[in-house]
Amino acid sequence: MKIKAKNTWVYIISLSLFLGYGCTPEKDMSQLKSEIESVFENGNGKFALAFKNIESGEEMLINAHEDFHAASTMKTPVMIEVYKQSAEGKFSMSDSVVIKNEFASIVDGSTYSLSVGDDTEADLYKNIGEKRTIADLTYDMIIVSSNLATNLIIEYVDAKKVTQTMRNLGASDIEVLRGVEDQKAFDAGMSNSTTAYDLMVIFEKLAKGEVVNKMASEAMINTLLDQKYNEIIPYHLPEDVKVAHKTGVINGLHHDSGIVFLPDGRKYSLVLLSKELEDFDIGTALLADVSKMVYDFMVN
Repeated sequence: MKIKAKNTWVYIISLSLFLGYGCTPEKDMSQLKSEIESVFENGNGKFALAFKNIESGEEMLINAHEDFHAASTMKTPVMIEVYKQSAEGKFSMSDSVVIKNEFASIVDGSTYSLSVGDDTEADLYKNIGEKRTIADLTYDMIIVSSNLATNLIIEYVDAKKVTQTMRNLGASDIEVLRGVEDQKAFDAGMSNSTTAYDLMVIFEKLAKGEVVNKMASEAMINTLLDQKYNEIIPYHLPEDVKVAHKTGVINGLHHDSGIVFLPDGRKYSLVLLSKELEDFDIGTALLADVSKMVYDFMVN
């Protein structure tokens, strides 16, 4: 699903709310947590946060073990599986796959197709029958959240293997069951799910170079740094702050998850999840303001 255009007035209103929840100069984590909890309680939906200071190990968790529909945040675990299998020699990132728009439902094997109108990337649909490299499809899956690229990659690496790799990394609750728009599976309650804590775990390991290997971790971070949707974690941050992240959007839900790189070399993992949003733009702005609160805590 395409992200709705931002309403400027919504962000102005939300920012004025944020200014009332400033962090204390003493960098008291419990105070920050209390302030963010107040923001969440006065929000228009349900929210979760997981934060990890990569250097100090300091954590902040709010509803971090609650299950959320993963939406496109599951594409980071899929990317990890791609790099894992490539490192194992199962294929090369330069290998190609044929672009198609026909996939098997995990419910009964019946076929379904994706709608270009519900995808965030349309050009790939013009190339049905042609070939694209695994590297290119993985890149599009992350930076523009291409659903068609995602389904092609998931079919190639196997969703079950993605979930098993998450378990091996210490993410005990992420479930990657299927590709996108498998309506029969959705109707049967079979959807990809995650927790804020699990996403924090995998991004922390990426930041430390511990996913697959150091070179693969760096390659995945470089892809995440090219993310085109920046409405949450990076939105209020200075331009010299780099964010390697992956978002997720469906009706009533907006997520962001990633690593924030500060100019002084420090970094932290931050995951912000939402669901049951009464107003998508207001919920998005609230999460962007919370990201700024965490950033201010780190730099003040």
